[in-house]
Amino acid sequence: MDLHDREEGSVTDPCTGGSAARTAGEAMVRAPKTCGVGTTTGQAHAFFADDHVHALLVVDGPRLVAVVERADLAGPADAPVHGLGRLAGRTVGPAAPVGAVAARLRSEGRRRTAVVDDEGRLLGLLCFKRSGRGFCTDADVAARAAERDLLPA
Repeated sequence: MDLHDREEGSVTDPCTGGSAARTAGEAMVRAPKTCGVGTTTGQAHAFFADDHVHALLVVDGPRLVAVVERADLAGPADAPVHGLGRLAGRTVGPAAPVGAVAARLRSEGRRRTAVVDDEGRLLGLLCFKRSGRGFCTDADVAARAAERDLLPA
């Protein structure tokens, strides 16, 4: 059993602040999927077809330009998507206490927040598991990708 799958309230649950992952930087997925500033609304709709996807991270090089959520998508399919998202309320710094971030996400009914440094560079993504009992890890993401690769087309 992965420490992120243990029952909420246990001392190892990162949502309670009792685990080794005490900050967003410690608990984040370090290699989230991103897209460039040229990504269109139509491409974003295709990206969101995967029900694991809750946020589209739009980057210009290492800098996070926008966090786009499904509800943000509007306009023609060939319109750039970066102007539809925002950073305010959708990012945290790596030192943010994971318990406070978890409480904020829960109160907003959201599961994802980008982790950025002081210069706006994307460091990772903090994402709740579907169960709400902890955060996704790089290993979780890799396992889902491997599982998708094994599924018949």
